Amino acid sequence: MECGAFYNVGAADELKPVGEVEFVNGVAAQSASGLYGPARLCAAIIGHADLTRGDAARPVLEALMGASPRFKGIRHAVAWDADPEVLGPPFHAPQGLYLDAKFREGFKHLGELGLTFDAWLLEPQLGDVLSLARAFPDQRIVLDHCGTPLGMASYHGKLPERFDTWRAVIKELGQCPNVMIKLGGLAMSFAGMPDHGPAAGLSSEVLAAMWRPYIETCIEAFGPQRGMFESNYPVDKWGASYAVLWNAFKHLTRSASAEDKAALYAGNAAQFYGIEHLLG
Repeated sequence: MECGAFYNVGAADELKPVGEVEFVNGVAAQSASGLYGPARLCAAIIGHADLTRGDAARPVLEALMGASPRFKGIRHAVAWDADPEVLGPPFHAPQGLYLDAKFREGFKHLGELGLTFDAWLLEPQLGDVLSLARAFPDQRIVLDHCGTPLGMASYHGKLPERFDTWRAVIKELGQCPNVMIKLGGLAMSFAGMPDHGPAAGLSSEVLAAMWRPYIETCIEAFGPQRGMFESNYPVDKWGASYAVLWNAFKHLTRSASAEDKAALYAGNAAQFYGIEHLLG
């Protein structure tokens, strides 16, 4: 999953993200050699292209495709909030980017090229991705991090009062058959579940209870065939160690059928990113 690493410093600005895909493809090739065990790491690679370039984004998407046969799509994060304390200086997306005509001009090329789209934005912005999904009903979109509920800065202590607002938009997004949702990201500092970290030291049972209303709402809205559990590591290290995080998910799905567990923990993600063959 793109994170702005290993950009090609010698390339034109719009092509610098190709370097990230090239680097990760090298990691995937090492794993595919079998020298490091049976795992096939980075079998699907999500890069980045600046879709605000409009039609000029297409050559960048084509360059990303040429950089690796494992490249599957992009993420263009647009997290924004009027309170600058919510995100901090690393985040510079302007307000309403998914609604922007130039962005959508670039966005249409994803579908034409058969590429996926990962959407990351914050709970108050969820209406923007809903609008995008409705405008492009054939484009495969996955919403990251349960839509990122907010519990920090000016939102501290407001999770209960904002829950119904969040849930209402999640239910509307669930009515869009082209949208899937990633179940996780709740241990980030943004969500405030927990509101202290890093690796807060809470048990998996406590975290499961804290996250249950959000995870269960998402699964109810999208169904077990359009949700996928995510570690979101290392960012979720703020609130949970890796093992504790996955144990919390296991508590949350204790009563699910074997078929639904297989879908939520592997099958849906493999289908969305086109790596079903790795499931055997």
